[in-house]
Amino acid sequence: MKAYMFPGQGAQFVGMGRELYKTSSKAKKLFDQANDILGFSITDTMFEGTVEDLKQTKVTQPAVFLHSVIVALTSENFSPDLVAGHSLGEFSALVANKALSFEDGLKLVSQRATAMQKACELNPSTMAAILGLEDEVVEKICAEIDEVVVPANYNCPGQLVISGSIEGIDKACEKLKEAGAKRAMVLAVGGAFHSPLMEPAREELAVAIANTQFSKPSCPIIQNVDAESYEDPEKIKANLIAQLTSPVRWTQSVQKMISLGADKFIECGPGKVLQGLAKKIDRSVEVASA
Repeated sequence: MKAYMFPGQGAQFVGMGRELYKTSSKAKKLFDQANDILGFSITDTMFEGTVEDLKQTKVTQPAVFLHSVIVALTSENFSPDLVAGHSLGEFSALVANKALSFEDGLKLVSQRATAMQKACELNPSTMAAILGLEDEVVEKICAEIDEVVVPANYNCPGQLVISGSIEGIDKACEKLKEAGAKRAMVLAVGGAFHSPLMEPAREELAVAIANTQFSKPSCPIIQNVDAESYEDPEKIKANLIAQLTSPVRWTQSVQKMISLGADKFIECGPGKVLQGLAKKIDRSVEVASA
């Protein structure tokens, strides 16, 4: 059984999608359509921009979404039994499995990115990667900090990203190192994604999602908020909204797909980060790029 995985923010690189644009008329048409929908030439930034330009949240998220979705839509062998996306990647997964149209998916991702960037500017905040501790230890220490600090990404066993205020993350990193973390590294991100500090963005996205048509997907999606399988459009929408202030349960999502019979995990989009995480979660699975 094949599970397709769609990456999130952080997978971007300058030049992403350029070869697709040059070699596939279908890809070129979709990229050009995206420029029209967004009202600016995102392909210029993706293909020839600077790293700094590309890592702005309002650019990064549509760029990763576009690369991932266009890889799926132009692949001759794309036939998922299950899909899942890491954070932003859920939107890519939902276009790929026909729950969302390409245009609506891109519009939602652009609105999500803009709302998240505004929330970051409102509450300066950050994230940190914690390596080498049990999840329960990280959860306990986060709960003891007298600031906003929460688990944000359960990426694989021994790798948990935390999210919160700058002061809170600094305090947590100190305590986590004392508790035996191999690394507690503050990340170069725009703000505290998947934390309560994203509440203004969640409220804004909720309105946009409520006004968007979702269809029954062609195959189930395993969603971040609880690592369960969904096909009902209304439940999918509710989970997408909740995702902004909830942790990404990626370890549990991969384990769920394995329990449902997935034995081949195919990453659809820039990079190979999710393939590496899948192997760390279960060494027996086969991984590949789309």
